[in-house]
Amino acid sequence: MSDAVRDAEPGPISVPRPSLGRAAVRRRSGVRSVAVAVLAAGVLVTGCSSGGAGRAPVARDGLRHTAIDVALSACGMGWSRPVPGRQVFDLRNTTDVAAEVYLTDARTGAVYGEVEGLGPGTERPLRVTLGNGSYAFKCLPDDADAVTGPTVRVTGARAEGGPAALPVTQQDLIPPTLAYQKWVGTRTVELARKTDVLKAAVDRGDLGAARAAWLPAHLVYEEMGAAYGTFGDADGEINGTTAGLAGGVRDAGFTGFHRVEYGLWHGESAGGLRRPADRLDAAVRALRDRWSGERMDPLDTGLRAHEILENTVQFELTGRTDYGSGSNLATARANLEGTRVLLGYLRPLLKGRATGLPGIDTWLGRSARLLDSFRRGGTWTPLDKLSRARREKTDADLGELVERLADVAALTDIRRTS
Repeated sequence: MSDAVRDAEPGPISVPRPSLGRAAVRRRSGVRSVAVAVLAAGVLVTGCSSGGAGRAPVARDGLRHTAIDVALSACGMGWSRPVPGRQVFDLRNTTDVAAEVYLTDARTGAVYGEVEGLGPGTERPLRVTLGNGSYAFKCLPDDADAVTGPTVRVTGARAEGGPAALPVTQQDLIPPTLAYQKWVGTRTVELARKTDVLKAAVDRGDLGAARAAWLPAHLVYEEMGAAYGTFGDADGEINGTTAGLAGGVRDAGFTGFHRVEYGLWHGESAGGLRRPADRLDAAVRALRDRWSGERMDPLDTGLRAHEILENTVQFELTGRTDYGSGSNLATARANLEGTRVLLGYLRPLLKGRATGLPGIDTWLGRSARLLDSFRRGGTWTPLDKLSRARREKTDADLGELVERLADVAALTDIRRTS
C-alpha cells in the first residue's frame, strides 16, 4: 500500500448520473451494458434481460441483432458485419457449463458490456452502443480459462460509443479497504469515549445528561456503516432493534443504543437503565479492543458505498428505528458523512478512471445541506414534524444519491480477467 493511499484524507469525488438500482448492483438480471453512464473510462449499467433462449426480433425493438457464439472453440464468432451505433448481441452459450461474457476494448481490455451466468444452451441479449474502435468478446466458462475471440474493427461512426470500464481486481481494492479500516479503528476509540460519558450519566442518575450524551455517542457508530458486516454479532449488541424479537421493547434480546434510547425517552428510571447502559458500554469496548485483529473484505468495499445510504432511506427516513429520541434525521446525516468518508478512501482507485463528472459530489453536498437545515443548535427536527413537502424532498434527494452511488458499487465489482 502506497503512502499516498495510507495517508489519504477523505475527500469529494465526482461521478455521473447512474441508472442502476440495488438489484442491478447485485447482478440479479445477469446483463449489463455501459451505454448510459460514465465513471472513469465508464461505468457498467444494467441492460435488459429477456430470460429466454429465443432471439428478440428486430421488428420489436428497431435495433440490429447479431447472434454471437459463446464457446471455448468459438468465442465471439458470428460478428462478421460490424456496424457502429446502438445494437444488440444475442449471446448463445453452446457449451455445457455456465459462462460470463464480456465485450471488451481489444486494445485496453476495458469492458463495454457483460452478461453473467449465461447457462448452457441459453441465449441472452446484450445491448451496447459502439463507436469507432477495436472490439473483442471474452468468454469465461466456469472452471475454465478465459478465451478471447477475434478482434472486430468498427468504423464509420458519427458519434462516440458507450463508455467502457477497466476491470477492478481484488488487489486494487486492498489499499482503500485497509485505509478505511484504519479510520474505523480511530472511530471505535471515540465511540468508546462517548459511550463512557453516557454510561457515567446513567450511573449517577442524571437522566438529562444521559439524554444529552446518547445522540453524540450513537452518531459516531452510525458513521461507520461500511464496517457493520465485519462487526458481526457486535452490530446487533450495539445497535440492534426489536425486529424479530417476540417481546418487542421488553424482550431480553433488545440491547444497545436503541434499548437505552427507549428507556431514556419513555420514563424508565436510572436504576432500570444501568444494566442496558453497562451492556452497551461493554459491547463497545470489546469492539474497540478487538478491531485491530479484524479484516474487512475488500470485495464488499464498493458495495457498501451504495448500501449505507440505501439502508438510510429504508430505515431512517421511514422512522422505523426511532425509539423516542426523534433523531432519525441526525442519523441520516451521520450515514451521509460515513458515505463521504468511504468514497474518499476509494478516491485513488476511482480517480484513475474518472473524467471529472461532478454527479455524486454535487448530490452529497446538496443532501448534506438539506439535512443540516433540520438542525438548530444541538436539536434536530423529528421526522414526523417535517412538512409533507420537506419530507418528500428529503426522500427524493437521498433516493437520487442512492441511485448514483449504485454505479460506484458496479464499477468496483470484481470481474474475472483470466
